[in-house]
Amino acid sequence: MTTKLRAGIVGGTGMVGQRFIALLENHPWFEVTAIAASSRSAGKNFEESIAGRWKLDTPLPDSVKNIMVQDASQVEEFAKDVDLIFCAVDMKKEEIKKLEEDYARTGTPVISNNSAHRWTADVPMVIPEINPEHIKVIEQQRKRLGTTTGFIAVKPNCSIQSYVPALHALAAFEPEKVVVSTYQAISGAGKTFADWPEMIDNVIPYIGGEEEKSEQEPLRIWGELTEEGIVKASTPVVTSQCIRVPVADGHMASVFVSFKKTPSKEEILELWKSFKGRPQELELPSAPKQFITYFEEENRPQTKLDRDIENGMGVSTGRLREDSLHDFKFVGLSHNTLRGAAGGAVLIAELLKAEGYIQPKA
Repeated sequence: MTTKLRAGIVGGTGMVGQRFIALLENHPWFEVTAIAASSRSAGKNFEESIAGRWKLDTPLPDSVKNIMVQDASQVEEFAKDVDLIFCAVDMKKEEIKKLEEDYARTGTPVISNNSAHRWTADVPMVIPEINPEHIKVIEQQRKRLGTTTGFIAVKPNCSIQSYVPALHALAAFEPEKVVVSTYQAISGAGKTFADWPEMIDNVIPYIGGEEEKSEQEPLRIWGELTEEGIVKASTPVVTSQCIRVPVADGHMASVFVSFKKTPSKEEILELWKSFKGRPQELELPSAPKQFITYFEEENRPQTKLDRDIENGMGVSTGRLREDSLHDFKFVGLSHNTLRGAAGGAVLIAELLKAEGYIQPKA
């Protein structure tokens, strides 16, 4: 590709929006050319709009400092000069649904980090290595929205990325029951320790709405594409507890699983090691070469040591062993703002570009 596609970031001043901006610096396919946020930030250049609020360890890219922040509610004005949009806004669910559909109706592809459209039947919710075929539902969505080029695609909940890939690789053995506890970083709430000091030396055994997402969203990922849209799978049955822990980045999962056809430990390890998906086949820019990495050490994966594996886009597993109540148990880990948020959305956009769904505007 000689000319990069023009990417707009809606919600660019928030933590995930900032992560989009950092990830897209020097991206081979996409370039941030426009940023939108609330009316409070509109009219300032981006550097001014996030003064004192840049939450990442990496410096603010020079390429975006002087971009004038636009009002996200001015849909037609913002969409006219971009080829695709990454959306990560903090609004009420119904407001987000309308905003994203309004952007899509302008003929602009919208790749969303928000949860608002995750259960809209004709909106694909994608982990690119697992259910890339779901993007075909976009044709149904375009007919509903009255557009030939616009659409919405969404990324699933950040916590499920730490264990769903590992379970998906074992689909041939038909997982039936899954018990999972997730230990989730504070960046999942858009926070750092500087602005959430109450989390230091603390654990909170509740994250609003998270357990339902952890139990239900995997079933949509494993769902079937029908004439009515995506219909969620009925198995496996998943039950979860989601816990906030004093970690900056990285979601860990403790997983117990029962199968219809029980594999051996050696079979599981081989399937994890060899698992590849469409992003690896296409050699997409953000795709991890090794999607699932297993650690033999008893004390791995560790959040601080292993969350950045494969540039934060890989999934780590460890401590696989037989269980007295279930067939096996293991630990999973993924980076929640990379694989689980902005990085996962960028990978979706790469998949959609490679498969012909995103084109430069005329």
